[in-house]
Amino acid sequence: MESTTFPIAPLLPAIADSLAAHPRLVLEAPPGAGKTTQVPLALLDAPWLEGRRIVMLEPRRVAARSAAMFMARQLGEDVGDTVGYRIRFENRIGPRTRIEVVTEGILTRMIQDDPELGGSGSGGVGLLLFDEFHERHLAADLGLALALDVQAQLREDLRIVVMSATLDGERLARFLDAPRLSSAGRSHPVQVAHFPARREESVEAQARRATEQALAQHPGDVLVFLPGQREIARVQAALEAASLPLGTEVLALHGELPVEQQSRVLQPAPDGRRRVVLATNVAESSVTLPGVRVVVDAGLAREPRFDPNSGFSRLDSVAISQASADQRAGRAGRVADGWAWRLWPESQRLEAQRRPEIAQVELAGLALELAAWGSDALRFVDPPPAGALAAARELLQRLGALSDAGGITAIGQRMLALGTHPRLAAMLLAARNPREQALAADLAALVEARDPLRSRSDALAERWRALAAFRQGSLPHDASRAALASIDAAARQWRRRLRCEASAPAEVEAHELGDLLAHAFPDRIAARHPLDPLRYALANGRTAKLFDDSALRGEPWLVASELRFEQRGDALLLRAAPVDESRLRRDFPERFVEQEGAVWDADKRALVARRESRFDRIVLDSRPAGRVDPAQAAQALTDAVRELGLAALPWTENLRQWQARMVSLRAWLPDLALPDMSDAALQATLDTWLRPAFAGKTRLDALSEDELGEALKSPLDWSLRQQLDRLAPVRITVPSGMERRIDYALDHEGAPQPPVLAVKLQELFGLADTPRIADGRVPLLLHLLSPGGKPLQVTGDLKGFWDRTYPEVRKEMKGRYPRHPWPDDPWSATATHRAKPRGT
Repeated sequence: MESTTFPIAPLLPAIADSLAAHPRLVLEAPPGAGKTTQVPLALLDAPWLEGRRIVMLEPRRVAARSAAMFMARQLGEDVGDTVGYRIRFENRIGPRTRIEVVTEGILTRMIQDDPELGGSGSGGVGLLLFDEFHERHLAADLGLALALDVQAQLREDLRIVVMSATLDGERLARFLDAPRLSSAGRSHPVQVAHFPARREESVEAQARRATEQALAQHPGDVLVFLPGQREIARVQAALEAASLPLGTEVLALHGELPVEQQSRVLQPAPDGRRRVVLATNVAESSVTLPGVRVVVDAGLAREPRFDPNSGFSRLDSVAISQASADQRAGRAGRVADGWAWRLWPESQRLEAQRRPEIAQVELAGLALELAAWGSDALRFVDPPPAGALAAARELLQRLGALSDAGGITAIGQRMLALGTHPRLAAMLLAARNPREQALAADLAALVEARDPLRSRSDALAERWRALAAFRQGSLPHDASRAALASIDAAARQWRRRLRCEASAPAEVEAHELGDLLAHAFPDRIAARHPLDPLRYALANGRTAKLFDDSALRGEPWLVASELRFEQRGDALLLRAAPVDESRLRRDFPERFVEQEGAVWDADKRALVARRESRFDRIVLDSRPAGRVDPAQAAQALTDAVRELGLAALPWTENLRQWQARMVSLRAWLPDLALPDMSDAALQATLDTWLRPAFAGKTRLDALSEDELGEALKSPLDWSLRQQLDRLAPVRITVPSGMERRIDYALDHEGAPQPPVLAVKLQELFGLADTPRIADGRVPLLLHLLSPGGKPLQVTGDLKGFWDRTYPEVRKEMKGRYPRHPWPDDPWSATATHRAKPRGT
């Protein structure tokens, strides 16, 4: 296929010219424009590239293979010649390869291993393309941040192009200080309708009905978007058992399919038969499916979300964004007019854009990458939340990956090389011999997988024994064969990655599982309460309880792989394994300490001196000691606030207003790079800003309101404090000449609310437009008051109020407040805060 047949073809010379003049570019192009396959080929011979390589980042393996194969076919070559790809466990790169399509983790390793990317000479990388950036995967955000740092510090000649189908291109171009180009797409009209669900109908059943109806009513192939493999398998089985039109083929498309099956789906049916393709969101923008005229969209996708129970990010089924829904619908209009049927109510409102992963996943992997890079000063499109990043670093220190100073350790470097979550990497590296390595591989597979047992048992050992039985050809009555087969396959993969030649053990003691698991969850090692066999103290300072009928009742030491944290009271131990104390003392000797110090007494709300024996934050023995040591008091009081929460501090209304101004201005003007002052960030960084304020104190109530204020403001230098007062002022002068207070507020999730100016209506006469702050970017929400201070109107559009609402207000208020001015023309009237003089 010639490149001229793609809608992006007319824009290709402008792309090359832009990159000749500027090292960065934002390219917006809708699905089907040809950006993924035509841009790399068009830039291959650009003079500024000087024969160097192009690396294109693709977020999905299916898309990476597909794009590389398509470009190779256009050149009349095999994959691995001019065009190749690298994905996890697969490398199709040759000595002549100049265009490499890689997945996200590969790019991060390339930059970490060689920050200069081969240098400026022949063989080096001259251009980085970030495709489908709108998916906002964490690895893509990290890759871009690393690339920008390389460009700024080491490789001024490196070009960076960020490509997207649906993205706020203007914001991204401002962030990158880059030109922005937009391409036309290829699309025909698509009729969108909402296909109603029946009472208590599952999404799979609704998708099956919609697909059958679409095949009966419309021509062409049908593309069905479903959240994951499980739903695809169910709908595929239901459709294959249904009476579909003769010859209709039902195919699945997701990232775990073998390459041959993926390639088959991406090619037209050779005999022209109709097809139904059941796909995850891999088909949303990354690949092209020929012949599709109807899209059936479940409106769901599997996206990573932090699961506090497990300590990992898990894939959850979540509602897609409006941008994704529009992209999916557009798939029906590639070749002719099409139809899109949505399986959610028309009244349901979707978020406009997909939220970036960096804002909603666990960040231990990111924190380890940043430590390996040796700098926190990376520029992220959306900065990682301070609270989540601080929690990630605390975990990495427990795992031994970071030093107390925050630098990466030798163990941390080995963990990074394993390419998995730091918790699992720490456990895999802790195995002392091949047998333990094989057992660690089993545990890694079990921890990552969905539960293979249908029973509620909290013993991890029962899951492992079910896996061992499955390997010997038997199946426990409450186990899922498919789940165990998947876990067994994952364990084999882990053994291969570890180069472990030992077979999985056939029998183990329950504590052998816990002894290894403790290295993945050192913060969840737990010791039994001396008076309650169901209650445990955790190494992270929390407490947890077993079920009443727990199989683990009475075990002196446990490690939990899964907990349910409650807002108040004890957490619930959902899954755990016993730990041998002697192994704990051998593996974690530095965590067993004897010390005399100050501890928080919740009943007295003060510090007391104790001599304690501890494992991490678990108190094994405690006895009274002498006087409180002032040197230890500040840390103990800080730990008390960590336990009690920020509400234990002497907040005033003015301080809460200051906090709301900071959080709001940080959201309104991200370029200012203000520190995060949200409750979550403050709670996560207590040692930095609060502990110095407790110097010399032994009681919480000894901290004054003024001292708390200074502590909160300590991260801001003089210039930032001036910026805050200028851009988010406490008061504003209104046309009457008086200063009036601006009220700032945050919602229950900590997001800024519109700033409020409550002012008497007469004080705004002569003001045409709504007052604004933050360099004119944020309008004030006006609470217009009567002369008696009662609310008359709430508006963010003062001009509209004068035009449309004021005449009615004037008519009603003039008789009630005759001593105050109510002019016919508020535009030219003189603003005042006073009543008219008597007799006028």
